[in-house]
Amino acid sequence: MSAVRSQLPILQVLVPLLGAVLVAFLRRGTSAFALTLVVSWILPFVAGAMLLQVLATGPISYALGGWAPPIGIEYRVDVLNAMVLMLVSTVGAVIMPFAYRSVAFELDDSKEAWFYSMYLLCLAGLLGVAVTGDAFNAFVFLEISSLSTYVLIAMGPDRRALLSAFQYLIMGTIGATFYVIGVGFLYVLTGSLNMVDIAARLATVGPDQGQAVLTALAFITVGLSLKLALFPLHAWLPNAYTYAPSWATAFLAATATKVAIYLLVRYYFSIFGVAIDIRSLPIGDFIVGLSIAAMLVASFVAVFETNLKRMLAYSSVAQIGYITLGIGLANQAGLTGGLVHIVNHALMKAALFLAVGAMFYRAYTVELKDLAGIGRKMPLTTAAFTIAGFGLVGTPGTAGFISKWYLAVGALDKGWWLLVFLIVGSSLIALVYVGRVLEVVWLREPSVEIAKVRDPPLSMMAPLIVLTIATIYFGFDTEWTAGVASTAAKSLLGGLR
Repeated sequence: MSAVRSQLPILQVLVPLLGAVLVAFLRRGTSAFALTLVVSWILPFVAGAMLLQVLATGPISYALGGWAPPIGIEYRVDVLNAMVLMLVSTVGAVIMPFAYRSVAFELDDSKEAWFYSMYLLCLAGLLGVAVTGDAFNAFVFLEISSLSTYVLIAMGPDRRALLSAFQYLIMGTIGATFYVIGVGFLYVLTGSLNMVDIAARLATVGPDQGQAVLTALAFITVGLSLKLALFPLHAWLPNAYTYAPSWATAFLAATATKVAIYLLVRYYFSIFGVAIDIRSLPIGDFIVGLSIAAMLVASFVAVFETNLKRMLAYSSVAQIGYITLGIGLANQAGLTGGLVHIVNHALMKAALFLAVGAMFYRAYTVELKDLAGIGRKMPLTTAAFTIAGFGLVGTPGTAGFISKWYLAVGALDKGWWLLVFLIVGSSLIALVYVGRVLEVVWLREPSVEIAKVRDPPLSMMAPLIVLTIATIYFGFDTEWTAGVASTAAKSLLGGLR
């Protein structure tokens, strides 16, 4: 048993990677789904075992190929990335049953196996970014996840999916280029690619090389900001989420941007923050300003969207703003709020996109005007949408409230009263666009077409129900969300210079 436990870091990546290869050789969608389901359900147990081990005994270090770090590639797991690994693998496992009917409904039979192969490749890439302790290896995994994501988006039933995938490819390539240039600067400065070793060596860099350190920080910040869709570098996200297959949108919205945010947090606090006083730099205020713009502007745009997927896409831009706001605040409460919102937003947004996918499965549309009265015919689906929607607003009793509470406390700790009002104001804007949808789907009379629909089969409803229950449960019991996030935040801030 101990031998298996010692191999958990590599298994977290190797299992989905090998699964992607095996699924690619299958021809039947049913067989591909079955194998993908098995792989997806294994991964949360691997991540959960590592999370428990880290909480009990501290960080895990795994040297690939027997080459000791910093010479060889190291997989290093602490509280922060254990939380991210658990989130990504759990979301993939929970929503996987939904894919069986949704993917078969939206894609041709000949594309199903390829779709599942690309999903597992994307999953391997995202998990690899989170588990690796090597800066260049993180770039490799970022590109693995990105390239497979482009394919997933391009498979959307709408012809505009191809253009959306191409736009994302261009923006993603620019982001990756900026990131690898930043890593190049770090390598020139330190002679190392191991993240722990880079942090140690940066602390010894002379003052004459300070500008080079800041240049590396700037390149990495811009590159990862493109990947995580930080306002105003979010132009690729609305179309990508709108035209991708419904299940792919739910998965990507819950995981892809969150992993890029994790990597940004890792660089800020575990690498650069060890060497320089990052809180004295204007970059924190800059991130806070962009986060506020995202919270307000993106939410305002969402109010006027008539396509539900597009509305939720702009909502994601706004919610990313809450997460980066916690990074910019860089205090215990604020960073805890940002980290816990990585988890809470993933749960809520996955539920919302799955609910919209279920509506599309039954009604063949996600245009708001065509969904009038659908709540009376699909009550369970619409109830799940309603609860997750209130979570986005930050209603007490939902997971979203916990995140915003911590962010508000973080703002007060800095004496920024105005920021608290802005957090509340952006939440009220979210209430407007969520309330607008609820009025249409619950209170209006259904059309002749909508009168014929009903809730989807159990395989689609079960993931939706689980995520909805989680949205409520983690609004009350925060030990495994805010508790773990607080531990991670304390560790990150404790390492700052």
